[in-house]
Formats: sequence, C-alpha cells, structure tokens
Amino acid sequence: MKLSTKGRYSVTAMLDLAIHDKAGPVTLGDISQCQGISLSYLEQLFSNLRKAGLVKGVRGPGGGYRLAQPANKITVAQIIRAVDEKVDVTNCKGEADCQQGERCLTHELWSDLSDRLYLFLDGITLAQFVDRPGIPELSMQRDKSIGRFVLARKQAEAISQGLV
Repeated sequence: MKLSTKGRYSVTAMLDLAIHDKAGPVTLGDISQCQGISLSYLEQLFSNLRKAGLVKGVRGPGGGYRLAQPANKITVAQIIRAVDEKVDVTNCKGEADCQQGERCLTHELWSDLSDRLYLFLDGITLAQFVDRPGIPELSMQRDKSIGRFVLARKQAEAISQGLV
C-alpha cells in the first residue's frame, strides 16, 4: 500500500491543528509554512475535511481552522477517508477481479491486510498522536522557524491590552 500525498498531508495538517487547538484557529498559511505543504493543495484538502465534519472555519481577524470535534474523537483513518483515500493493498481495489476478471490466489491475503491496516489507523486518534514522544518538541521547532509563537504571543498581548 502506498498512501498518496493527499492522505499524508491531510494527517499532517490535522495533527498541526490538534497540537495548536488550545491556542485558537490556525491559518492554512501557518500550516503551509510549518509543514512544507502548498497552500493551494491545503485549500483543496480542507474543503474535503470540512465536508467530512472534521474541521470548521473561523472567520474574521484571528480566523483560520479548528478541529470540529475533540482530538480524541478523530482517527487517522477518518482523515484519510475524508480526502477520498482508501486503505487497500489489493491490486484490484477490493473488487476481486485481480486476474483477468477473476479472483487471484492471494486476494484474501491482501484483503485481510487491508482490513488490519484500516483497523490500525482507526485505532489512533489525533490526541494519542499529539502525545507521542518527540512530537511536541518537533512542532515547537517548526513553529519557531516561522515565528508562529512570537506572533501568537504578540496577538495575545494586544488583545489583553485592548489594542485589538
């Protein structure tokens, strides 16, 4: 099975949202800069993620995207499914017509593997992934590289002082 960039980038972007959820909405521009994903590609992905009820847009100053559900309710499999990806390692896309319209000898093996992969990914929530060793530190390094924390801190100070 090879997961396409759609699936990989969607999971990465959703993880970025989950990490920063308490700080407020996250812009696609920030995700683009931090994760090295094209902004136009993120816009396409977030359209699908929004339709699937996984993210919600926040308008106005300080707007962006937030998780539409708690991070402990969103699984990696849901994210992959939302962008029209399939967790399937069969050559026939699960149709059992692998060999000139007939089922191949190893169809059940690959079909069972696909089911197990799906169950594995469906058993991992964003919240669990956020808490994995090294993830918070890596996220902080990326945030610093684009000045994300500096900007957020300045915005919070301006709001607290009534300047915004």
